[in-house]
Amino acid sequence: MNIKHSIFFLILLAPISVFAQQTVRYDLYIADTTVSYSGSSVKAIAINGHIPGPEISLTEGDTAAIYVHNAMDVEASIHWHGIILPNTEDGVPYLTSAPIEPHGTHLYTFPIVQNGTYWYHAHVDLQEQSGEYGALILHKRENHVVSEYTVLLSDWTDEKPSEVLRTLATANDWYAIKKHATQNWGEALVTGYLGQKIKQEWLRMLPMDVSDVYYDALLTNGATEQHKPELKAGTKIKLRIINGSASTYFWLQYAGSKLTVVASDGEDVVPVEVDRMIIGIAETYDVIVTVPENMSYEFKATAEDRTKSTSLWLGDGMKMPAPILPQLKLFEGMKMMNTMMHLDGSMDAMGMQMTNQTMDMNNVMYPEVSGDGEQNQPQPDTMNDMKGMKNIKNIHNIKGTGNIETMTGMDHSMMDMNSSSDMVTLNYGMLRSTKKTALPVAPTRVLHFNLTGNMNRYQWNINNTALSDTDKILIHKGENIRIILNNQTMMRHPMHIHGHYFRILNGEGDYSPLKNVIDVMPMEIDTIEFAADYDGDWFFHCHILYHMMSGMGRVFSYANSQPNPQIDTIKNAWNTFLSDDKMWHFSTAIAAQSQGVFGKAMVMNRNYMFDVMGVVNYKGNYESETHFARYIDRQQFLKFYVGSDIRSLPDAPHELSNPTEKRAVATLGVQYLLPLFLQSDLRVDHTGRVRFQIAKYDMALTSRLRFDGMWNTDKEYELGLRYIATKRFSLSANYSFHFGYGAGISFTY
Repeated sequence: MNIKHSIFFLILLAPISVFAQQTVRYDLYIADTTVSYSGSSVKAIAINGHIPGPEISLTEGDTAAIYVHNAMDVEASIHWHGIILPNTEDGVPYLTSAPIEPHGTHLYTFPIVQNGTYWYHAHVDLQEQSGEYGALILHKRENHVVSEYTVLLSDWTDEKPSEVLRTLATANDWYAIKKHATQNWGEALVTGYLGQKIKQEWLRMLPMDVSDVYYDALLTNGATEQHKPELKAGTKIKLRIINGSASTYFWLQYAGSKLTVVASDGEDVVPVEVDRMIIGIAETYDVIVTVPENMSYEFKATAEDRTKSTSLWLGDGMKMPAPILPQLKLFEGMKMMNTMMHLDGSMDAMGMQMTNQTMDMNNVMYPEVSGDGEQNQPQPDTMNDMKGMKNIKNIHNIKGTGNIETMTGMDHSMMDMNSSSDMVTLNYGMLRSTKKTALPVAPTRVLHFNLTGNMNRYQWNINNTALSDTDKILIHKGENIRIILNNQTMMRHPMHIHGHYFRILNGEGDYSPLKNVIDVMPMEIDTIEFAADYDGDWFFHCHILYHMMSGMGRVFSYANSQPNPQIDTIKNAWNTFLSDDKMWHFSTAIAAQSQGVFGKAMVMNRNYMFDVMGVVNYKGNYESETHFARYIDRQQFLKFYVGSDIRSLPDAPHELSNPTEKRAVATLGVQYLLPLFLQSDLRVDHTGRVRFQIAKYDMALTSRLRFDGMWNTDKEYELGLRYIATKRFSLSANYSFHFGYGAGISFTY
């Protein structure tokens, strides 16, 4: 960032009116910068020199004129999250709006037809994770009764976001190591969960976790801690809370009083008091809290995986901290998942049908629920407080949602019921709109969206199909769209629709709450509906950034829409928009050891993989195998490949069963991932020679100590150990049938 830009930023931080009294102008400058949230100086993206960007404040009835200046060398965009606006202003490049070219400017202009708490963020690649986001507050015309403060929560990683996605896509479990969440064999043995660990691996299920990424910092308005000391005893303040993170859910707790929820996603709800709540990615809540005494009370946001937290301190004086959430009992989560997973990779909810967050499958992992946490921890009800299920008799009558009371076959001991607790946790069953939200009488079209995924290869999709493999979903103006969302994974998915509000059918009838993001919990079925009243193409997607980039989305397209002048002139705009989940990822590992150099490299996308493995020793002996594979089945356990096997081993210490010092053959084979994560490989080469091989890779004996083993019908075998020191470097040792014993250092990328 240069001096000239810095001067511009200072001048343009505040909005100025330039067109008319009701037209409000903002200028946003997007530029590269550096930050140091964890002590290391790393690259980031700032808006007007800050992370987050400036808070945009407008009033219902205004017209927004927002000039976005892209000072970067790559394309940019801004999406106005939750805003009802013309399709061309929505800010999704190549779908609704033209991208902002490098060093270019784009004017977004739209009338303000709503009020509430919203935000804005990038919609190009992974720029949102790098800092391109900010708060967008739309005020009512009438005077404000309660003072207010914006709380924009976010997550920060020192890694490049593209490296985060690559790490996830290549099944590197470095983030689990950092979070102490590997659930390794040694830990299972010591804690008495060895049987559950064996069952987990038999089912080909990766270790249990509630989030994907390890973050270096969690932020409140761009800082790990914030203070608002001017508040005095008896003060009530409305916190406008925005979860602007890329992939972090936050538990919200306040040390001074209960949380009175008065709005969600910008829409007012009948006030409801709770002791704690979880806020999904991209959700917003307005919450009123009280400062009871002249002290400093902590409003704490703790990551769902409980690795870190960020705080806002309200008031001045002695600090009054909020409760500390203890570490998750991940092996209990594993035990629960083992009861739900089938050998073919499918899952069921043990006969239950859950909806609207009224039952949290993850409660088995919460020590404060089971009573195993710190003694000073409050004890919430396992079922997210049965008070929130007061409308359960109505919920089961909603068409398409099924009977939530059906719990046949459920192991009730697994749920660690604690109904004696008075702790109240917010869920969607508690939300009731302050105004009627019934849709107009119109034909209703029902869509069934199964939220599906493959954690082994980090594939996320809808109905087992990624966005890039689908066409637009054609809808018609004047009809009602009902979507039944069935989460068939063990991850939460915050599903967001652009440019629309939907009703959550939660048993409140005509007063069902309006939202634009719904957190669909694991194994939950939720029903939403909206009136199709607009034009153009609108994005519907999971708001976990890395899930969206992996294919979990759809596009609703209105029939007979007017042409989009920004998009229709761009060649191959639709294919460019679809390109995100087609991304190729590269990884490699090289071990320089005393008996030779062992290497492998892999490049893959959603459906294909090319890998090469090879060894060369210091006498010039070498061998290598290559495979170009296509995944076949839904769970991607099965793939077919063509490849080669080339070797020259005149000094090998052992002879093969059919001695061959030199080999150069083409191969055709099939690989299948067996239970216990055993990789089987059956191949035939062009000479007719058949070989069967079985291998176990990356077996976590401890969090950092890993075992590899291989055997095949050519009587070749290998055994190896690695101790992972950092993400890139390990100490390694192995025995190879052809090259003998050795030890050294491994580099992994």
